[in-house]
Amino acid sequence: MDNTRIITYIEKGVLADALLTDGRLTELSLNPSDARPLLGNIYVGRVKNIVKNIRAAFVEIEGGTLCYLPLEDVQAPVWARPKKNDRLAEGDELLVQLSREAQKTKAPSVMTQLSLSGKYLVLTRGKQGIGCSAKLSAGERQRLKELAECFPLPEDSGLIVRTNAEGLQETELRAEFDKLLEKQNFLIVQAVHRAVFSCVYRERPAYLNSILGNRSGTLKEIVTDDAHIFREIRDFLREEMPEEEGKLRLYEERMQPLKSLYQLEKGLSDALSERVWLKSGAYLVIEHTEAMTVIDVNTGKCVTGKDKRETVRKINLEAAAEISRQLRLRNLSGMILVDFVDMDGDGPHELLSFMRERLRDDPMKATAVDMTQLGLMELTRRKQKKPLREQAKECGLL
Repeated sequence: MDNTRIITYIEKGVLADALLTDGRLTELSLNPSDARPLLGNIYVGRVKNIVKNIRAAFVEIEGGTLCYLPLEDVQAPVWARPKKNDRLAEGDELLVQLSREAQKTKAPSVMTQLSLSGKYLVLTRGKQGIGCSAKLSAGERQRLKELAECFPLPEDSGLIVRTNAEGLQETELRAEFDKLLEKQNFLIVQAVHRAVFSCVYRERPAYLNSILGNRSGTLKEIVTDDAHIFREIRDFLREEMPEEEGKLRLYEERMQPLKSLYQLEKGLSDALSERVWLKSGAYLVIEHTEAMTVIDVNTGKCVTGKDKRETVRKINLEAAAEISRQLRLRNLSGMILVDFVDMDGDGPHELLSFMRERLRDDPMKATAVDMTQLGLMELTRRKQKKPLREQAKECGLL
């Protein structure tokens, strides 16, 4: 069923990319319209220094940017200059891919395990084997894995089959595999001869990756009010996803801005607010510390019925569903602690199972770890992009 709409607009120097699911804002990304995204880019970097006590190196890339490279992540490196061994040393030049944006005082992170993504497959170097999305059924994972095992994977390379590959046959998968392999071969054979610090592969803009990562069969419409972005998306769709081109629309109504039509301004305001109200009258309080995010669930205006235990159960389940949305919308990551309304009996176990199920829909790796002895739920979510609040500050919206 078509239930996803992707909205991209530019206003006052800010490029906004929004994903709406069933009419609700699910993801929002903000960037200065003239900024060049770094995440996913591949550079010829030079090792500036190695800090043994933290088991990491700092690698310089384009623009003099210093990036953090954990030494344990140096696997199957692609050297720009020949070496006798794979042991990292100061002054070495090698290909690195930016894996996490800079956040607050932390430098951006890079890895030597190069990764190239398509709609159906991800080709990796330095991480061998064939894996499949956990969101696919066991039978479909086995079928797709058997198809992928027939592909001529180079040494030191691996392949991940994405959720979008569900139902595909070998011909479609093989066509994308060949494209990704051609890009990888270019990087390994030719790109290493580029000037040090230069960018040899630029990742697609976020709004194109949002389209590419959207699950097949769910996309209803792609809308933008910018003519340049419209042409870029159109060309991208013709090349990569011709079956979706008819869903692209250029919004030209001048009386009502695109963001107003879909209430994105209110959506942004709500996503930056500390308090989130639930339909039941209960509410969440989301607070940020240097080390973690803390979420408190409050009964608020929710009137307790005769069965207090059932009322608390419903509030907590509603809160868990909303928290899973807020993690994705606000791009919260790292360690997250949630203080739900106190429950007894099997309540905490049911709540933990429910949260784990909801987090399966998150495209970023998110895990409900456990309930602590104090009744707090421990969550973790992979760090990659900056939190929405930090993006808003950089764009002058806070």
